[in-house]
Amino acid sequence: MTKQLAGIDKQELVSSIRQETAIANRNNVTRTQAYLKFYRQHEEIHWALLAHLVSRNGGWSMTDLKGEWLPLLMDEQAIQPFFWFLERSNWLIFHDAYPQLLLYAEMKRTGTDLTPLLAPLGVSVFMQSFWSDFLQTNDSHRLTHALIVNEQQYIEQRVIHKPIALHRVFATFAYFTQSVLSISQVLFPYKAHPTDRRLSLIGMVVQHFPEVDQRIATGKTLYQLLYADPLRFEQIRLFAYRIPHSGSRADYWPQLFTPRFPELSHEREYHLRVDGTEVRAGQKKLYSPPLSVAWEDIPHTAADGVDWFREHKWVDVVDLPADLPAITSEDYVRALQWMEYGVKLVTTIT
Repeated sequence: MTKQLAGIDKQELVSSIRQETAIANRNNVTRTQAYLKFYRQHEEIHWALLAHLVSRNGGWSMTDLKGEWLPLLMDEQAIQPFFWFLERSNWLIFHDAYPQLLLYAEMKRTGTDLTPLLAPLGVSVFMQSFWSDFLQTNDSHRLTHALIVNEQQYIEQRVIHKPIALHRVFATFAYFTQSVLSISQVLFPYKAHPTDRRLSLIGMVVQHFPEVDQRIATGKTLYQLLYADPLRFEQIRLFAYRIPHSGSRADYWPQLFTPRFPELSHEREYHLRVDGTEVRAGQKKLYSPPLSVAWEDIPHTAADGVDWFREHKWVDVVDLPADLPAITSEDYVRALQWMEYGVKLVTTIT
């Protein structure tokens, strides 16, 4: 790939990328769709598919705040900071990462090394060498790890250490409850058996989220889970391709969740089986609204241009392995059951 930038209007390209990013960064659904659209055109960029799936989970977490259970544990004043935290993190990561993806698409189209334009796009100098190396080696694994490190560092000071996150999210009873009951998960739906209409789940419980090392290890482990089993990987991709992201958990388990408000729903009681075991049989479905019903689009203040990269040790972190415990459908159902017990206990006491 040539290093020459001659003949390319750099300022126009940077402006175009920023504009396209801003349009796609309207809300969680548009971001999630944009990641998948990019991945389908550039499957060598593994991070784009991982980002799509993690962004789906971000949307599910956002709508949980207006769903069946969390409004019973949190009043509106408590819910708003949680939404800000999820939405701001989602917005910032897309704001930083999507221009990198679009710039790569242009490099691929033109056969030109445009990595010098990463800086004008506000991308950390940390990513410069990793994109340059990828153009030579096509090492998707290392590029993915680098992007995981970069994006988690990008939100470290901009979200995680903001007073609203420290005092009104991480220090709250609702956050503690979700952590104790293991309800904070990232899930990858897939069809384990070709003849079974129901989807299975694999993923991770997200713990110690305020710690950047833990978030990086979580991202690396999710990437490993995604690509470890070729057959499962194809089924996860098929889910992503076939089921548009709405923000409702009914996207993956319509047997258990409904996107329709309970008072307006005439759906019958459900019967959900997980590996042959009946789960909550004979009860009404759990309300899980689409994002468009739960939340309106909100404006964001511009991200600051401060480069997070100060210590070379983070380059070494890219190559460190991570293998945190995974969870399955059964673990997820167990967490839901504990969450239900917790909600009943709290509402009974209050």
